[in-house]
Amino acid sequence: MLLLAPPRSLLVPVPDPGTVCTPDGGAWCEVFLRFTGQEWLARVAGTAMDGGVRVLLIVALAVVIRAVAHRVIKRVARGVGEGRTPTMLRPLRDRAVGGLRQSAGASLVERRRQRAATISSLLRSVASFAIFGTAFVLVLGEFGVNLAPIIASAGVIGVAVGFGAQNLIKDFLSGIFMMLEDQYGVGDVVDLGEASGTVESIGLRISTVRDIEGTLWYVRNGAITRVGNFSQHFSIALVDVPLGHGADLTRASAVAGAAARDAVAVPSIAGLLLGEVEVLGVQTVTAEGMTLRVTVTTRPGHQVTVRRAMAESIAGAFRDEGVPPPAVAGLPTAAAV
Repeated sequence: MLLLAPPRSLLVPVPDPGTVCTPDGGAWCEVFLRFTGQEWLARVAGTAMDGGVRVLLIVALAVVIRAVAHRVIKRVARGVGEGRTPTMLRPLRDRAVGGLRQSAGASLVERRRQRAATISSLLRSVASFAIFGTAFVLVLGEFGVNLAPIIASAGVIGVAVGFGAQNLIKDFLSGIFMMLEDQYGVGDVVDLGEASGTVESIGLRISTVRDIEGTLWYVRNGAITRVGNFSQHFSIALVDVPLGHGADLTRASAVAGAAARDAVAVPSIAGLLLGEVEVLGVQTVTAEGMTLRVTVTTRPGHQVTVRRAMAESIAGAFRDEGVPPPAVAGLPTAAAV
């Protein structure tokens, strides 16, 4: 029997593997080269197959690290919401003093829980972006992509975007620190400089505040240079009562203190107090008269209600007891500052 050799036209020329496959190409390059005879396919296959294991390992590690990071963040946030604050997160602790913390316990717990949830969501997003971004760069490196031009281009674009969007970046950074420091929360009555009122929403870029006339103000976080919070932990109802120079200060102080205590003894007002009424004495002395200051500590945001009740009661008591008003005609009998 004669064995016939295949026609020369059917033979696939096989290049020398030593000239096509590099030492980094591995065994898969030679296998594909001998099977197909295509140099480009052998190079691609060698790189893909040998790097595939490393790529899968990088992706798997990224997924595991992300899951662990999210779990840790959620656990810490849950502890913060329940009052178990780690040392590294001490700025998240409520700054109310002992007695006031107990009086406003429910609101403080809910506020702490909401703040911890917001910060937890932010940290999880940052962690995911950092972990997957690093994994993506490592995967590109495994496929032989030259990262130097990409990094250089990203740096140039980042600088250009940074200059063009510096206000936006400033707003985001200010929003992050504002939430970390708990400067104010939804429902707080605040003074942000140009806008004052009740906070309706808080974002990383803007906060919305509705003033006493119903106008909704959109305030950029980066434009806030100072924050006056009237609703954090406790408030003080302060009444400055004007007196004439001929008034007996001892008697006027006794009358003002008794009238203020009668005003806050009403059940609807008594539940708003966190302390006792104090008559601090003369605050100012002018050519027209003097002012007598009366204060009491209240629950956050309720100082206006208590202040009005005390001012009305003190004004009526001074009128009934004949305490002389200031010499200037038309000056109110009670004013709150």
